[in-house]
Amino acid sequence: MTMFRRLLCVGVILLSGLAPARAQTSKLDAVLAAGTLRVGIPGDYRPFAVKDSSGEITGLDIDLANAMGRAMGVKIALVATKWGELLPDLAADKFDIAMGGISVTLARQKLAYFSTPLMRTGKSAIARCADTTKFASLAGIDQVGVRVITNPGGTNEAFDRANLKAATIIVHPDNLGVWGELLAGRADVMITDNVETRLQQKLNPGLCAIHPEAPFDFGELGVLLPRDIALKLWVDQFVHITTETGELARLQGKWLN
Repeated sequence: MTMFRRLLCVGVILLSGLAPARAQTSKLDAVLAAGTLRVGIPGDYRPFAVKDSSGEITGLDIDLANAMGRAMGVKIALVATKWGELLPDLAADKFDIAMGGISVTLARQKLAYFSTPLMRTGKSAIARCADTTKFASLAGIDQVGVRVITNPGGTNEAFDRANLKAATIIVHPDNLGVWGELLAGRADVMITDNVETRLQQKLNPGLCAIHPEAPFDFGELGVLLPRDIALKLWVDQFVHITTETGELARLQGKWLN
């Protein structure tokens, strides 16, 4: 083999190594091909997504999911999940995205993406109105004998365990039932997103949100996504458009007021 032919062969080998790998189908492509967007929903967080007595799930994030489906040109399929199972279920491909008032956290972002934030929030307390002055600060809440109720597996429980050392933490399996536990005196206070404390004081006379305008921390809510950049970029653009057109604000007003 001549020197020229040797060099030509080497060049072909090198160029073949630089050739782009065969493009993989994105999650966005898969959703469009299937004609259905599967949305994981815990379904116990009012006003974002909650199941009523008839079994229908309604809320702000359900309206947003339906709007997303219309924009994609696909159907929406709601898939039941739980707060503690969001990431395992996403990894197991039980749904394509998850919604329902999901907090953006660094721990979750180790394993998944989040959309552009939908709403700013922060943890604040809610208690019986007669007790609000006692629980106006974390120091006031973190006292021996104070019973702090929380739903399992989410950021509320994580916040309580990180910040409360003396108070008793009661994990209640039914997120929708914590308000009755507070009113009945079987728990003293709950720490949750300030958007929820504001709403629940309207729905449950006798309960009062405690300084929701000055939450204990800073947080944001968003759409939980697999690590698929095409799908994330599409959802981010959807959020951007609904924000700029005022549709997001309209839906927030509908469900928060």
